[in-house]
Amino acid sequence: MKRILVAGGLLLCLALLGTPARAQTGAARGRVSSEQGQPIVEAKVEIDYTGGLTRKYETKTNKKGEFIQVGMPPGPYKFTVSKEGYQGSFIELRVNLGDPTEVPEFKLKTVTAAQKAAVAAAAGQDEVGSSFKKAVELTQAGQYDQAEATYKELLAKDPSIPEVHYNLGILYRQKKDTPAAEAAFLKAIELRPGYAAAYLQLSNTYQNSGQMAKAVELMTKIAADNPGDAKLQFGLGEAAFNSGKYDEAGAAFKKAAELDPSLPEVYYYLGTLAVTQNKVAEAVANLEKFLSLNPKNEQFVATAKGLLGALKPSKK
Repeated sequence: MKRILVAGGLLLCLALLGTPARAQTGAARGRVSSEQGQPIVEAKVEIDYTGGLTRKYETKTNKKGEFIQVGMPPGPYKFTVSKEGYQGSFIELRVNLGDPTEVPEFKLKTVTAAQKAAVAAAAGQDEVGSSFKKAVELTQAGQYDQAEATYKELLAKDPSIPEVHYNLGILYRQKKDTPAAEAAFLKAIELRPGYAAAYLQLSNTYQNSGQMAKAVELMTKIAADNPGDAKLQFGLGEAAFNSGKYDEAGAAFKKAAELDPSLPEVYYYLGTLAVTQNKVAEAVANLEKFLSLNPKNEQFVATAKGLLGALKPSKK
C-alpha cells in the first residue's frame, strides 16, 4: 500500500491571503542533546520543506544545544540533525504562523565504528554500500533469495543498520513470510525509534495477513505518540478503515488532511466514507479534490471516477 505525496501550494496560498504582514511566516526552535541530556554544540540542523516546493534552511545549535530558524512559510517540514561522532536523527512536523513551533528534543546516540560503516553504506562509498545497492537491485528484479542472502551478509558484518532490516521486511512481505517481515520491521524500529515508514509497513503487514486488530492497535499508539505526523495519522485512518472502524478512520483522515493537505489518498478515503454515509455533496467534493492532486494510484483513480459518475447528475 503505497503512499504518494503530491506537490501542493494551496495551503500556503490560503495562509498568505488576508494575513497581516507580520504574520506571513513562522519559526521553529528546538534543542539537541546527548542521551545523557548534555547539550550538543554546533550540531547541524537541516530543514527541508516537504510540501512540494524546493525550500531549504540550515542552522547550528548554540552553547546550550538550542537552535531557532525564522522566516519559514507555514507547512510541513523535515528537520534533520547531524554531528560528527553522533548518530543522525530526523523528525517531520508542521510549522505554523506566529510563535515559534516547538520541535521535540533530539537526543543523539554516539556512533560506534560499526555505525560509521553503516553511514558509509547508505552513501554508497564503500564495499558495504555496494552490497546494499546490489541487494536492492536483486529485490527489484524479483531475485528474492539472492537479495536475502546479500542482506544477511551485510547484517553479519553490522547488525545495527535499520535500513537493512527495513528492506528485509519489504522482501519478506513480497515472499509472503509474515512472521519474518514482522520481526524485521520490529528490529528496524528498535534500532531507530520513531521510524515512521517501518511502522506503516508493519501495519500493512498485519492487515495483509488478516491481523486487523493488531494493525489498529499499533497505529493508534504510534499516531498518538506523533500527533503532528500526517503520514502516521493517515496510516491509522487506513488501518481503521480496513477494519470497519469508520468513525475512527474519518477522524484520523481529517487530522491527516489538516496536517498535510497535499496527501491525495486522504481525500479518496474521506470521499468513500461520505458515500457510505449518503453525504453526496461531501463525497463529490472530496473525490474531486483527490483527482485534482494528480494521484498515481490507478485503482483509486478508476474507483473515484466511477463514483463521481454515479453521484453527479449527467449534463444533457
